[in-house]
Amino acid sequence: MKPEDTAVVLIDPATVPVVRQHNAITQARYDYTACQLDIFFYLLSRLRRDDTPDQEYTIYVKDVEALTGRQWNYQQLREATADMGSRMFEVENERTYQQLWMFQRVEYIKGKGCLQIQLAAPIRPFLFNLKENFTSYQLHSALKLSSKYAKRIYQLVSQWKDKTSTRTYPLDEFKQMLHLKDPKGKEPELFQNISQLKARVLDIAVRQVSEHTDLKIDYELVKKGRAYDAVRFTIARQQPQQLPIPFEQPSEDARANAARQSLETLGITQPQLVATILGDPKHLDQLFKFTYQLKTDKVKATKNPGGLFLKICGLR
Repeated sequence: MKPEDTAVVLIDPATVPVVRQHNAITQARYDYTACQLDIFFYLLSRLRRDDTPDQEYTIYVKDVEALTGRQWNYQQLREATADMGSRMFEVENERTYQQLWMFQRVEYIKGKGCLQIQLAAPIRPFLFNLKENFTSYQLHSALKLSSKYAKRIYQLVSQWKDKTSTRTYPLDEFKQMLHLKDPKGKEPELFQNISQLKARVLDIAVRQVSEHTDLKIDYELVKKGRAYDAVRFTIARQQPQQLPIPFEQPSEDARANAARQSLETLGITQPQLVATILGDPKHLDQLFKFTYQLKTDKVKATKNPGGLFLKICGLR
């Protein structure tokens, strides 16, 4: 029996947010930005077996900000969901080829900091059919990844987390799954040079997945003659560095807990100082922005990042 033919859940969904995904969607060809994948992952975490066909899902912006450390505004979200609505999932097997779209409707609630999403009916079986094969992976891990290719590769390798390696993917198939190559040849291929593929996709994905998720991965390029023809990934389990934020918490509590974790990581533990930062929305916004910039190397502060943050906020 192949890994893609089994359904395995190794994480207790009552205590840890887990995304469940039908493998047909995991291996489908689609092109989402990192922001769009975050919306997608967060939405998947809210799905339940007993949901009604017309179920609406509410996403609070602050909840996602708390998990990712990235700030969003309504304009960014509107552009992201509008583009997601126009992009399709291509799902193909031996019998059929399907083009699927994600949303039936997206509604933004003004003044509430949230949006409500209703899924398109044809895609629901791929997201809800948990009796058949699916990929299960931790939502907070997926949201911590900033590269869209790292997010997609994390989806892919998670199917094989009970093995030591994935199957060997022909490079053409792999590139099509990541939307780097148009199977019909109508669009230019991205990263045709193998050194570009390694630097811009594979190396970044391996680093981010290994640093921020429950999996430590690496890859091997396979040659056919003198040219590289395929890629496979090796996998090892590891303890995630950060604990997830339970989705059952109210939005404000989730944001505050994420802020406390960030302050502790920065070495800011003085109760009065912590209270000052948590009590000021501007300081909180700056904290999440600073944390994200620190993780993505946009801010260099190897010696005393906490001191730099306090200086930026005018607290030192």
